[in-house]
Amino acid sequence: MVKKEHADGSVTQSQFDAVGRLRTQTDAAGRTTEYSPDVVTGLITRITTPDGRASAFYYNHHSQLPSATGPDGLEIRREYDEWGRLIQETAPDGDIIRYRYDNPHSDLPCATEDATGSRKTMTWSRYGQLLSFTDCSGYVTRYDHDRFGQMTAVHREEGLSQYRAYDSRGQLIAVKDTQGHETRYEYNAAGDLTTVIAPDGSRNGTQYDAWGKAICTTQGGLTRSMEYDAAGRVIRLTSENGSHTTFRYDVLDRLIQETGFDGRTQRYHHDLTGKLIRSEDEGLVTHWHYDEADRLTHRTVKGETAERWRYDERGWLTDISHISEGHRVTVHYGYDEKGRLTGERQTVHHPQTEALLWQHETRHAYNAQGLANRCIPDSLPAVEWLTYGSGWLSGMKLGDTPLVDFTRDRLHRETLRSFGRYELSTAYTPAGQLQSQHLNSLQYDRDYTWNDNGELIRISSPRQTRSYSYSTTGRLTGVHTTAANLDIRIPYATDPAGNRLPDPELHPDSTLSMWPDNRIARDAHYLYRYDRHGRLTEKTDLIPEGLSARMMSAPTGTITTVSTGWCTTRGHNMQSRWSKAAIFTTRWAAGWQNGYGDVNGT
Repeated sequence: MVKKEHADGSVTQSQFDAVGRLRTQTDAAGRTTEYSPDVVTGLITRITTPDGRASAFYYNHHSQLPSATGPDGLEIRREYDEWGRLIQETAPDGDIIRYRYDNPHSDLPCATEDATGSRKTMTWSRYGQLLSFTDCSGYVTRYDHDRFGQMTAVHREEGLSQYRAYDSRGQLIAVKDTQGHETRYEYNAAGDLTTVIAPDGSRNGTQYDAWGKAICTTQGGLTRSMEYDAAGRVIRLTSENGSHTTFRYDVLDRLIQETGFDGRTQRYHHDLTGKLIRSEDEGLVTHWHYDEADRLTHRTVKGETAERWRYDERGWLTDISHISEGHRVTVHYGYDEKGRLTGERQTVHHPQTEALLWQHETRHAYNAQGLANRCIPDSLPAVEWLTYGSGWLSGMKLGDTPLVDFTRDRLHRETLRSFGRYELSTAYTPAGQLQSQHLNSLQYDRDYTWNDNGELIRISSPRQTRSYSYSTTGRLTGVHTTAANLDIRIPYATDPAGNRLPDPELHPDSTLSMWPDNRIARDAHYLYRYDRHGRLTEKTDLIPEGLSARMMSAPTGTITTVSTGWCTTRGHNMQSRWSKAAIFTTRWAAGWQNGYGDVNGT
């Protein structure tokens, strides 16, 4: 095929050499990608993209790929044995993985060794099924299979097991854990999953149309439905509240319009190659711009630059910036020759003079095995972490001062955390859930209780106990807290879509059964206001009454300032402002003002 005309009228073309090998492809925008095949084998040896960057591929006499170089110049390397099996792979960052085989007739490795020297071993059945996996610490996971090759059980360390059952069609019908909690699955004649039955017997159902597409899901008596067009695309989604979200597509199946539950309409425009170039949100117009390599370079909102992305000659992101209250705020990234992140520097510049107002830098370091092991913030000692095996965290220190040490079980879960004179011990249930956390200061001990569905129902401590209840849909419905002089229940009421409703005890006269447009206007603690783009603009405290926070956004849509204000005991109005330009200000109505933030980031 040398020419393809798409439904929108755009055309892509391909050229081939005399023996039918692909040489070039030209996209709908007229940009050409070149392919260089080997004269003898026809294997692709070089791909040159429209921006002139190239990737190279090298093959051995068995047509295997021992080396490949990407556009950034980094190389991956592979080595093979005399039987053509992969025995070593070197990643672009230099990490090496080695593969070992137990006999010349097996294509499945019996062991792997990574850059840290950690060795993992596997055993296989004669049919190629994994029977056991031993990690770098010598801990074993075993697998059972039935005669059809389906996995029937997984046995892990610490006594954790999971069992699976299948029907005569090979469909999974049950999963049971070590404690006997079983989840079951039912299917229709077409093999579609129709029902999930939780361990407590609750059922979640899904219905399908004749083409096998889900048209509604039901959980706890609440239903969410979907509608499709003739091309099988979702065009209408109806929430449990009965609210609708609608979707429209172009002839190439790209989403071009979405009208949400709150009535907001968003539109999307794409270029000839399918990249998003324009989006509209209730009059807020955003344009997206790209370079020749299809990398995002900047975004404008209402004609103003929102963010900029810059790259080096290797294609790595070097900085991303935006304007906040006139200030240029930038994050710069540095890399080593292996492409690993070595530093992040945040800067704020004056809008007129470009003078540096504030900066902060964090550097990253790696050990000889290639694992990240050190973070060095500005004007602070290095934070260093110690790992074992393939990277499990075992300790951290600040400068030369130990901060914390971790002890782990045979599943590498934390069981003991030592920090200073304190020790926190952690235990787990037979099903693997958190069972307790005990500190050598008893008042902070915690014990956890779970129901058969895996939901947390109780947290017990020496000072108080909190119990949690749930609806049939799995949503939190109440918290009961008891202590020596306390017995309080806090109900959590939600509408069918899961939005929080006013507390029925605090607001017994409320007739609200659902939030219009799926947008919460009030809860037990706050009043909320939004703009026409759905962004939160003000949050006012009900307790204590009067404290409010106002969020101001730039035309780009990003929050630039958060202002809080309330009436103080001195009778003055006090306001605090925070801006993304790293400036915090507190102002009294009487005229006093204090600001924080300097060039050193303090």
